[in-house]
Amino acid sequence: MKLKRILLRPYLDSDYAAWLAGLQGRGLSNGPYDEGKPRDLSGATEAWFREWIRGFREAAEADDMVILGIFRKSDGANIGKVELITILRFDYDWGMMGYHINNQYFRQGYGKEAVAAAAGSFMRQLGFHRLELHIRPDNIPSRRLAESAGFRYECTREQFAKEGGLWRDYDIFTMIKQEKAGCH
Repeated sequence: MKLKRILLRPYLDSDYAAWLAGLQGRGLSNGPYDEGKPRDLSGATEAWFREWIRGFREAAEADDMVILGIFRKSDGANIGKVELITILRFDYDWGMMGYHINNQYFRQGYGKEAVAAAAGSFMRQLGFHRLELHIRPDNIPSRRLAESAGFRYECTREQFAKEGGLWRDYDIFTMIKQEKAGCH
């Protein structure tokens, strides 16, 4: 799929400056699901970044996880990332997607474009049949992004994941690869 405004691809060692600029360019937090501007980036060295993305490559080779950077075509800015975690292969080809958009790029359509394109790519190129997004019920912007990218609400899983010592509910949004049925 040819994308208009963005590129989705694995991070390269040479992406350090764009990645760091994306973090440094964040504004103050706009709510509970927006991390905002990082307070301390002293540990985010170029050597650390190389090790971080080396881990991504190893996870991709093991079919455990894929992380793709989202880059703006016009200037190479790192807008954020999308990720896919393999839940179960066998007869399921089931994965969980996540995404993060730096807040200076909110409400510009980059998230929708990236999530929709990544989901299609994960299904076509990596053979996933079912993708899920796990979203907190009160995270309205993320719910809207999921629906606009082609995911549908399936259910709420009660006390599904532990955060901050508490079990939290999550809404599950799914996308299922449509297989063409043959004529008999």
